[in-house]
Amino acid sequence: MAQRPTMHDVAAAAGVSQAVVSLVLSGSSAGRASETTAQRVRDAAAELGYRTNLQAKSLKTGVTEIIGLVGDEVATSPFSGMMIKGAQDRAWQDQHTLMTVDTGGDDGLERAAIDTMLSHRVRGIIYTAMYHRELTVPAAALDTRVVCLNARDVDGRAPSVIPDEVTGGYEATRALLDAGHTRIGMINIHTSLPAATGRLEGYERALSEAGISRDPELIRPGDGTHRSGVRAIGDLLDLPSPPTAVFCGNDRTALGAYQALSARGLEVPGDISIVGFDDQDVLRDFFQPALTTVQLPFTEMGDRAAALALDAAAPAEVHLVHCPVIHRRSVGPPKGR
Repeated sequence: MAQRPTMHDVAAAAGVSQAVVSLVLSGSSAGRASETTAQRVRDAAAELGYRTNLQAKSLKTGVTEIIGLVGDEVATSPFSGMMIKGAQDRAWQDQHTLMTVDTGGDDGLERAAIDTMLSHRVRGIIYTAMYHRELTVPAAALDTRVVCLNARDVDGRAPSVIPDEVTGGYEATRALLDAGHTRIGMINIHTSLPAATGRLEGYERALSEAGISRDPELIRPGDGTHRSGVRAIGDLLDLPSPPTAVFCGNDRTALGAYQALSARGLEVPGDISIVGFDDQDVLRDFFQPALTTVQLPFTEMGDRAAALALDAAAPAEVHLVHCPVIHRRSVGPPKGR
């Protein structure tokens, strides 16, 4: 087996000292070596096929160029791929690698994953959840830099990156108000979730600002499933004065609403306008016409979490990420206008 090239070989090929090679390849040469010299070192390293010895570097610095990501269902959640991509791209941009473990909600596996990451001396751990919720960060993870992703640390010991559910609900309702609707229903998801309470708060705030009183008849509970959308839209349509528009707490609920409306011979948006929440790409093609919805910014959230994992000085604050409205074709003026 051919011997791997060493830093000494790179220095000899570039005609510089090993110290200069170390500075250049660690990204610390600014002001210490000219750009011409630095490029000569990089070219020599590339030509020789030299790779930095990360193990030796970690022994010297006490950390590796790795960020850990531990999640309960990151391999199966429809959104987790975007969070991982955002975190991975940010880690790679900062010359780090992302190590990901899906625990499947198994506490024993979670402890083992965290111990393994700590043994690798990771720069930090991103502790993520499949859906937005409050949680307690495992004590072991606090032995390094830890950041919560799509979850809020109830003890306030770690920075948390979560979607701005309230503003998302507000802007979803605002889209219907701007189209001329004044009688707007809402079908919520699980009421115990921060997502549900936040989206409802935004809905009510938008109505209040528009001078529209809260009408409990127009707010229907749900569980975030297609079935609850079918049931709740039926209840709303059977009211003596049904809504002309409905804000659905997620896209699966909106899909149920679409199908229930079609079964009654009603059209979106001609008879009733619909706005969803999530912008799930796996459901997008099932909506005819295309659904106006609020996008959960998972890629941006993953990016922000990885950046915080690399910033040991960042305080343990909650970071809200904006959820933009994606305007498509399911919103129109009230029927008859």
